Amino acid sequence: MSARDREIPGADHPRFAALRRLVTGQVAAVVVTATMFSGAAAQPVVAAVPLHTNVIDVHGLRTPPTTSDCLTLFGIHCYQPAQFVKAYDLAPLHNHGIDGRGRTIAIVDAFGSPTIANDLHVFDTTFGLPDPPSLKIIAPAGAVPPFDPTNSDMVGWAEETTLDVEWSHVFAPGANILLVETPVSETEGVTGFPEIVAAENYVINHNMADVISQSFGATENTFPSRASLLNLRSAFFNAFVHGVTVLGASGDLGATDYELNLSDIYPFRVNSWPSSDPLVTSVGGTQLTLNDAGDRLAPDVVWNDGYGAGGGGLSQVFSRPGFQADVRRVVDGARGTPDISMSAAVDGAVVFYFSFWPGHVGYHLVGGTSEATPEFAGVVAMADQMAHHRLGLLNYSLYGLLHQRNSGIVDVTMGNNTFGPFTNSDGNTYTVVGFNAGRGYDLASGVGTIDAAWFVPALADH
Repeated sequence: MSARDREIPGADHPRFAALRRLVTGQVAAVVVTATMFSGAAAQPVVAAVPLHTNVIDVHGLRTPPTTSDCLTLFGIHCYQPAQFVKAYDLAPLHNHGIDGRGRTIAIVDAFGSPTIANDLHVFDTTFGLPDPPSLKIIAPAGAVPPFDPTNSDMVGWAEETTLDVEWSHVFAPGANILLVETPVSETEGVTGFPEIVAAENYVINHNMADVISQSFGATENTFPSRASLLNLRSAFFNAFVHGVTVLGASGDLGATDYELNLSDIYPFRVNSWPSSDPLVTSVGGTQLTLNDAGDRLAPDVVWNDGYGAGGGGLSQVFSRPGFQADVRRVVDGARGTPDISMSAAVDGAVVFYFSFWPGHVGYHLVGGTSEATPEFAGVVAMADQMAHHRLGLLNYSLYGLLHQRNSGIVDVTMGNNTFGPFTNSDGNTYTVVGFNAGRGYDLASGVGTIDAAWFVPALADH
């Protein structure tokens, strides 16, 4: 019996009729949304790549830089945890014990990091954060090969792991963290995804997590077939039935992304999976402009800073789900992404710490929707705590809160996710015109971003 046979509910399951209505979709063709990323192998592959950009490719900084330091040294903004605690209005929650306690965030990454426990502790000590109640590491899909610091793919995933763990913890410092490592990185076709699916099903079946954060993506139209993509969805069906929230990064190349060779970029609009899946909450990217104290100097805008741009657009695999019925004028008949957005800009990078890479130990800067996704995972853990139960698939609630007063949703009305100009191997230069932010839902920022002190109780009560 396959994992799908074991874990997909039968037609008589009380929640299955609604599930069928939610996910039924048609395919017109296929498309993408991946990202600028650090260290993924540049081979002609369909790859789930970590969606982050490591800004400082140096030996590492011995002390964490301030925003003023970064502007002077690198010409970009950078932020430490306390600035986001203020900017996202987390303190009123944390000060009243709403910090994710009693809930578990699952971080899923290939290979993981051999030094994550030490690195999180150093990060916490530096920034005055408590260690999490529990940091547990599992590899249910098979033993992870020994870490090789000369393997750029492993280094890239170790960076991703560190970002995910450290910044989900910033937002929900009281939550348990479950790092779910998988033994295979994508090399071609759907290689690596079966291990991810198996690992996530294990977590769900063993009641190990309340929210699953996925900071990776692969181009829809680089899958060998529609069926090859749809056959990888069993963990999302399983999560829906068990009330587990699943998040996915929307990508870092705006309305386009990498072609099959992971070097060229599609010269037209594309989207990526799992972000495009209706059973996943797609997390896009914004750019914050803060001072050293964490005060906003300007409203948040769609991330598009010359280093990358927040992914967003229309799926060519999934049709418009029920939760997007009220935004049909924007998405027409397709599933639109993102659903919501958090900080992801490179000019607005976050500080993180790692020691797994000899000669590069220290503090680095990182951006991407890989950052936004674990941040939002921390928000979900707090909402679960406040609701006293798992919130499961969030998308109906997110769109339901869109026009509710005091919902904590903050509209992002400026910016776009146009990407370019870029030059492909054919020698031609392209710009892919993306989508503009505007009032209400849009394909650049989703429903917008959040003020956590209002959003968390609103989401918990919805």
